[in-house]
Amino acid sequence: MKVVILCGGKGTRIRGVSDDLPKPMIPVGPYPILWHIMQGYASSGHRDFVLCLGYKSGAIKDFFLNYRTRVADFTIDFSNDRMLDFHGIADHIDWRITMAETGEETQTGSRVKLIEKYIGDDETFMLTYGDGVSDVDIGALVAFHKTHGKLMTVCGVRPPGRFGEMEHDETGAVVEFNEKPQATGGRISGGFFVCQRRVFEYLSPEAGNQILETEPMRQLAADGEMMMYKHDGFWQCMDTFRDFSLLNELYDSGKAPWLPLS
Repeated sequence: MKVVILCGGKGTRIRGVSDDLPKPMIPVGPYPILWHIMQGYASSGHRDFVLCLGYKSGAIKDFFLNYRTRVADFTIDFSNDRMLDFHGIADHIDWRITMAETGEETQTGSRVKLIEKYIGDDETFMLTYGDGVSDVDIGALVAFHKTHGKLMTVCGVRPPGRFGEMEHDETGAVVEFNEKPQATGGRISGGFFVCQRRVFEYLSPEAGNQILETEPMRQLAADGEMMMYKHDGFWQCMDTFRDFSLLNELYDSGKAPWLPLS
């Protein structure tokens, strides 16, 4: 089953970090956040990726084209036709990656429509964004999708709270304070989708530059073709410098919950 990742973001709200990088290439530890997302899928056995490229796509292409030299020690021998001798065992990946240029200003829905040809004969594919990590159980997500027969499953998460939450008694005395707790209200889309190929029928080139999250998904919901998979574990997108700092602090501490071996 192929994994489609939307990689066209600019990351304009993470100033000082993303000035020269597309958003999926912003680093978490020594690797871009895109690598972390792909690693999560690969650990669940899904290693066939389609990247919907846009803003500064060359940075993403360069990373994977030169992957081994980026992650391993090596000696280059200029006297022998620049032969490379790699030392030790570099991070080994056995991924298959299709790089698809989908336009710098193209919206999410139109990006997905443009890669329809790369899904091949598969009836089901997965879809996510290139800027969020989670410890969602991909196998359980796919299994849930297969039980209901609808065209799309969306992973519903409770986002981290943006403000400290206080519990107080009748006098106003604070009895408990939680800094940035997980929200306890409604769920939002966590951006991890499983789709049937008929979803492409909701993405019409005649509709112009379509945003996936507006008319197409609203119509899927109206047609009764969307189901939610509840995820109460870790989920974090990278929208701001604070998000960038949080993810890097988790990685540096060795407590990155989205990595299976962390």
